[in-house]
Amino acid sequence: MNIPEQFQVKPFRQDTYLIDGELREWKGEFTNIYSTISSTEKYERTLLGSVPSLGKADALEALHSATEAYNKGKGLWPTMKVKDRISAMLKFVKQMEKQRDEVVKLMMWEIGKNLDDSHKEFDRTVEYIYDTINAYKELDNESSKFVQRDGVYALIRRGPLGVVLCLGPYNYPLNETFALIIPALIMGNTVIFKPAKHGVLLFTPLLEAFQNSFPRGVINILYGRGRTVAPPIMESGKVDVLALIGNSKTAIALQDQHPKKNRLRLVFGLEAKNPGVILPDANLDLAVNECVKGALSFNGQRCTALKILYVHAKIKDEFLKRFAEKVDALKFGNPWDEKVALTPLPEVDKPAFLQELIDDALAKGATIQNKKGGQRTDNFIFPAVLYPVTKEMRVYNEEQFGPLIPVKPFSNINEIIDEISDSKYGQQISLFGEDPHELSPLIDMLVNMLCRVNLNSLCQRGPDVFPFTGRKDSAVGTLSVHDALRSFSIRTFVSFQNNDYNDRIVENLLRTGASNFINTDFIL
Repeated sequence: MNIPEQFQVKPFRQDTYLIDGELREWKGEFTNIYSTISSTEKYERTLLGSVPSLGKADALEALHSATEAYNKGKGLWPTMKVKDRISAMLKFVKQMEKQRDEVVKLMMWEIGKNLDDSHKEFDRTVEYIYDTINAYKELDNESSKFVQRDGVYALIRRGPLGVVLCLGPYNYPLNETFALIIPALIMGNTVIFKPAKHGVLLFTPLLEAFQNSFPRGVINILYGRGRTVAPPIMESGKVDVLALIGNSKTAIALQDQHPKKNRLRLVFGLEAKNPGVILPDANLDLAVNECVKGALSFNGQRCTALKILYVHAKIKDEFLKRFAEKVDALKFGNPWDEKVALTPLPEVDKPAFLQELIDDALAKGATIQNKKGGQRTDNFIFPAVLYPVTKEMRVYNEEQFGPLIPVKPFSNINEIIDEISDSKYGQQISLFGEDPHELSPLIDMLVNMLCRVNLNSLCQRGPDVFPFTGRKDSAVGTLSVHDALRSFSIRTFVSFQNNDYNDRIVENLLRTGASNFINTDFIL
């Protein structure tokens, strides 16, 4: 197989892990990391490298490191001046930028994300860090003043919550993981991070940057199975924030292991079954293009992907014809291939799972609308457009998280509104139409059922300055450049009675600059 030289990989052993500011060498067992992309003419998975198989003792050591660094709020990092935490973050991102090519190459091999999207994920993550730094400056500058009410002065800022356990996803292993880690760190928390099963080696080029940018114990990076290293950390009761992007089953299990749930703050991005609704007056060219991208960008492996399409009966035939043709025209290949849209699936068992959903739908009356739908290779299954889908089918109820598009017809929009309101998910919707008299009541209802209504456009997370959250089983807390800083912090303040005695003390505190909290410095 002809693989461009700049994208070729040689297996390597990641034999260090970061605890207490040290890149410790691992002497125990390792777990091999394979790519479902084959590097030979005859298909076989490609060995990319190996990572440490850490255990319970190592997990508890990382926890001890994080709790000592936070030291119940007395540690160096949580009490540090805001501008100094910002300096540490700037040091990190400057080093991170130098590792772009290596991280992107590993991302392509590990999760099958195409070259353009891998570049975008890296660049978007760097931009997110800079935006977070600027948002934190703005937040702190707004807080650098005293407010007065009823003879009481107060200096109100936001303070850290404590120790954060962070578990990232495989589909956006860099961007969505850093959307948790970066705001948690910059607000003064300490972090224990375990990468996802797929997309783990791509953090190797960043380990040294983490180590030399932050004080000891502030960021700890664990390898190993989540079910091995996460439970003992949660069972200790010493985790203050559980930050997770994944599935609700994992989120519930981890919460249940914490002995003091009332003290556990949650920041979750979970499942979704985002619908696309195509009204009879929709611009079909626009709707088809947006629905293809919305359903199949990165093979549909996005929580924000369109996972079911509702098409009005009046236009269903024309929509299905155009949609099926567009899907079949998508190019499948390796991530570095030119103009590739569909790439190998990183999970070995995903094609078989999608086949089960297809078989179940076909047995219950659906048909495959596109000619290539369901065609199998060793590491892929071509997207199948299934129609008509009913509530009895698994694909209607389960999040497919892959290249499979169920389509359901409707004649009365109230039926669809009821289905959306009854769904256990509540993240986003794409709504295609033009008539303001029809759109207005729909929008007014849908904003109370979901958290984002995309008018004539696909569902997406960005821009990162917009709120990213969900209702019901789809999310807890809100992530965005602005909101994440608040999700990982709490309002805290110092107050005093307005009298000559207190005024003199506070003036001395400000003049000496001895306090990192009581200051009115403006950060440029």
